[in-house]
Amino acid sequence: MKTLFRITLALASFLMLHTACLAQTVSEPANTPVEWSQPYPPFRIAGNLYYVGTADLACYLITTPKGNILINTGLANSAELIETNIKVLGFKLADTKILLTTQAHYDHMGAMGALKKKTGAKVFVNSPDAQVMIDGGKSDYALGKGLSTYLPVKPDKLLKDGALISIGGTTLKMLSHPGHTKGSCSFIFDVKDETRTYKVLIANMPTIVTDKKFSDVKQYPNIAKDYGFTLAAMKRLKFEIWLSSHASQFNLRTKHKPGDSYNPSAFFDRAGYDQALAELKAQYDKKMLDK
Repeated sequence: MKTLFRITLALASFLMLHTACLAQTVSEPANTPVEWSQPYPPFRIAGNLYYVGTADLACYLITTPKGNILINTGLANSAELIETNIKVLGFKLADTKILLTTQAHYDHMGAMGALKKKTGAKVFVNSPDAQVMIDGGKSDYALGKGLSTYLPVKPDKLLKDGALISIGGTTLKMLSHPGHTKGSCSFIFDVKDETRTYKVLIANMPTIVTDKKFSDVKQYPNIAKDYGFTLAAMKRLKFEIWLSSHASQFNLRTKHKPGDSYNPSAFFDRAGYDQALAELKAQYDKKMLDK
């Protein structure tokens, strides 16, 4: 009887472990653009804001005396690269206290789980993206397809439009810009260097990721309305420095070459921002005509 009990207990433990392993199965899409994993030398953008991402997947470090904020984490293979970039700049990954994302897609969430575990940082997310983050992208209306594309992450705090995130004298305002994902968001905040203060926008540009007609996206009935809201809201924003989720969206490699000296004004580009928004608005208008 004791032997049977031990066998039953062992079998139950195995099944629980097997179920847990299946729950953690991650299938990150293969054949991603080379720029998504290609290293890019980290640099100071302005004040206490730094670029620590890859050649295209933009990740941002905001340093403060009370701990640092990391926005976006690229693909799963970016964890070591981000840590190295932070060290090169003279900072410590362990000082990361808050992890944020502009959208809960695998190309910005890939290393979030690993970095959360390594740093103990708190993950904040715009609330409409919480479920997608929790299931690793499985329930995403466009990219999910029933599979986790990144390690599931349980957020520590849910944010609403206009939420303030403060640490060490720096305060970010989260702007809900839905459409690309249900909880896509941007961050606007001030940074200061030795000479002046800069208003910075890290924008999640509202690119359209579904090939379906908006009316056919049953998982997201408000998609058309949300894209329209975001395009209008982003057009009204005022800032000096514009950055975004992908380096290619704000032409990073045109504005900054590896080894360039500190030059915040290189990222003063209202005209480029307006042009990018106008192009996205044209795509949206065309999509709205697709009945």
